[in-house]
Amino acid sequence: MPITRKSLATAALVAAGGLSLSACATTDYVDEQIAMVNTRIDGVDAKLAQTTTTANAAAAQAQAAATEAQNANRRLDQLTGRVDRLEQAATAQRRPRN
Repeated sequence: MPITRKSLATAALVAAGGLSLSACATTDYVDEQIAMVNTRIDGVDAKLAQTTTTANAAAAQAQAAATEAQNANRRLDQLTGRVDRLEQAATAQRRPRN
C-alpha cells in the first residue's frame, strides 16, 4: 500500500503534536518548582538578615573599642607629660655625690 501525501502529513502532524505536548509542564509541576525555589530564597534571606545583624554588632563593638583606645591614648599622653616633668624635677634636686 503506497503512502500518500495526506497520510504522511497526518503522521507528521500527530508526531509533532505528541512531541510538543510531552515538552509542556503542568501548572502543578511549575508551582511545586517555584515553591521549592521560594523556600530556598527565604532561607538565604534569613541567613543574610542574621549575618547583617552579626556584622552590625561586630562593627559597633569595633567602634566602641576604637573609642576606648583613643581615650586610653589621650590619658597616656597626659601622663607622659607629667612623668617627664617629675623626672626633670627629680634630676634637678639630685645632688652630686663627692
